[in-house]
Amino acid sequence: MEPSSTQDRILILDFGSQVTQLIARRVRESGVYCEVWPYNKADGGRIAGFNPRGVIFSGGPASVTEGESPRAPAEVFGMGLPILGICYGQQTLAAQLGGVVEGGHAREFGRAVVDVTGECALTHGVWAVGARETVWMSHGDRITVLPPGFRVVAESEGAPFALIANDERRTYGTMFHPEVVHTPHGAALLRNFTHDVCGCQGDWTMGAYRAQAVARIRAQVGQGRVVCGLSGGVDSSVAAVLIHEAIGEQLTCIYVDHGLMRANESEQVVATFRDRFNIKLVHVDASELFLGQLSGVTDPEVKRKTIGRLFIEVFEAEQAKLGGADFLAQGTLYPDVIESVSATGGPSVTIKSHHNVGGLPDWMRMQLVEPLRDLFKDEVRALGRELGMPEEIVGRHPFPGPGLAIRIPGEVTREKAELLRRVDTIYLEEIRAAGLYDAIWQAFAVLLPVRTVGVMGDGRTYDMACALRAVTSTDGMTADVFPFSMEFLTRVAGRIVNEVRGVNRVTYDITSKPPGTIEWE
Repeated sequence: MEPSSTQDRILILDFGSQVTQLIARRVRESGVYCEVWPYNKADGGRIAGFNPRGVIFSGGPASVTEGESPRAPAEVFGMGLPILGICYGQQTLAAQLGGVVEGGHAREFGRAVVDVTGECALTHGVWAVGARETVWMSHGDRITVLPPGFRVVAESEGAPFALIANDERRTYGTMFHPEVVHTPHGAALLRNFTHDVCGCQGDWTMGAYRAQAVARIRAQVGQGRVVCGLSGGVDSSVAAVLIHEAIGEQLTCIYVDHGLMRANESEQVVATFRDRFNIKLVHVDASELFLGQLSGVTDPEVKRKTIGRLFIEVFEAEQAKLGGADFLAQGTLYPDVIESVSATGGPSVTIKSHHNVGGLPDWMRMQLVEPLRDLFKDEVRALGRELGMPEEIVGRHPFPGPGLAIRIPGEVTREKAELLRRVDTIYLEEIRAAGLYDAIWQAFAVLLPVRTVGVMGDGRTYDMACALRAVTSTDGMTADVFPFSMEFLTRVAGRIVNEVRGVNRVTYDITSKPPGTIEWE
């Protein structure tokens, strides 16, 4: 996605942090276009060609004290560009400009408090001298000697150089992470960098993204034909409407019912896209194929890979029936990518694989079209609204491509899927009736792989247990449990055990992300 020639842009050099793209998200929220490049793919010529107004160094898992640890390209320090280093980015910035970084000192992970001891352009109007501010730390090393020309602006017990500044060369470093929501004024600090230090105007909008994405799709596809894997969720729906705007009748959506959708979902998807959007749609009932292949499979990674393989096989067969297609479109988002592979191809830890990440098999002749691959969920919703899509689609809770399969730990069967569908329907009905749906990022039920003893009337039961999950989030990278009242949970549990024969126990999952993920598998 390229901005117009008149738009400002910021370059983010990625050193392997799991939250690098959150920096991009904050920068975009302030109306500034940005791109994330691996640190080792950015030489002086390429940076100059991109013509950024400033550069941000991300965090990362390495230690500057290690001999082979990543370094920023030396040329960037001689370009006269404003620079902001975050966590590892601050450490390599300091080391490369003549400071000293050491390990073995006090570590800080999680919320911390910094004392603001000075002021600089980064903190102007945000932090006052003498204030104590909450930030989010995640470091084991720290600076022990400042580079020449730098001074301390904020400090903490574990990080005496928590924020350093050199206003003359417009270079700053933070040991904390301003990009995460746990640093309350972090977005404002980043905005000061992009707007006040770098001089960006903030004129990049979702309308601009829409126009640029349409142009990019047209350039990639040309006169080719595209099939889009449509799930009916927010991501694939927005991708389909965006691609349809770009290439019209060259697009055919293929909706695969794998037998693991929520209640009445297939009928709703078909009606919406055929009747409301007038997009060509092929509806494939492949439930027997998917459920048959999943029989006996219990490992969650094998489940995801099996479902991904079957989706591709079905698409290949269906596009052949259509006379062939050149491209396969998917609604892949950046959280899918960052949890599956390192942003740099380097040391970031793989959390879990995603069925729609990692490219296509060699034998498949189509190329991928993924217009949302660099967006977070809230940005996708904003794009959907920009496209004029109805709120009942763009405001829907996320629903994973593998569907209910990853909400049934252990073996997946048609009977278990039907039980879970009924539980999930009751849960969402009660959430909507209470007026809570829009306050929740994602809510769903999980059918647990255990049976428990219960009593109903005068009889003993030995049935399945389920867990309810609901979280709040802004981007899916971190999440907190939604604080339902006990009255609400008691009412939902009562309906489930009375209306769903085969379930006799209900639990509520109160785990945040991290340490858990939002989905159970």
